[in-house]
Amino acid sequence: MRLVREKSLLLIVDLQAGLLPVLDGGEQAVGEASWLGGVASALEVPVWLTEQYPKGLGGSEPRLREALEGALYWEKSRFDAHAEPDFAKALAQSGRHQVVLCGAEAHVCVLQTGLGLREAGYEVFWLAEATVSRRREEASLARRRIERAGAWAVSADMAAYEWLERCDDACFGDVHRRFLKPRSPRPLRFFD
Repeated sequence: MRLVREKSLLLIVDLQAGLLPVLDGGEQAVGEASWLGGVASALEVPVWLTEQYPKGLGGSEPRLREALEGALYWEKSRFDAHAEPDFAKALAQSGRHQVVLCGAEAHVCVLQTGLGLREAGYEVFWLAEATVSRRREEASLARRRIERAGAWAVSADMAAYEWLERCDDACFGDVHRRFLKPRSPRPLRFFD
């Protein structure tokens, strides 16, 4: 299944300041989520962030907040963001049926949100380099489980190029100059 920019939404789950220090790969997850969020914003793909109990875990990591001006924030108490009635209603009203999903922890809130989205009929794309847990093995197990439920693993590059679709317009030139070219030499670790 190919990502289409007009049908897509980027959902960043619970990359929060209080949780980040204990996550295996948390710094990379913030960087990759910020990067893809910038691409999404440039291409008018909505960016949503969730925060689980921010009083205890803190709000979204400050670098995310800085990089993603204009993003929509959702405070939640359920692990599955889609189980929050206001969130589910807003998503349905958005008309976006493809959700690129990333965040923390992979085996709890990201997985349960992904499963909830799949159960509701959404296409889910698991962002491999930006979906993390405290223990890498649990992130890997979560990814295998969500794939069995019908989601697809993608990289940020895959999402960006599928949203772009072509290289012969001004949109591509802008995104290539601002995001794609500077990113290409960066080393990445993919969580499988």
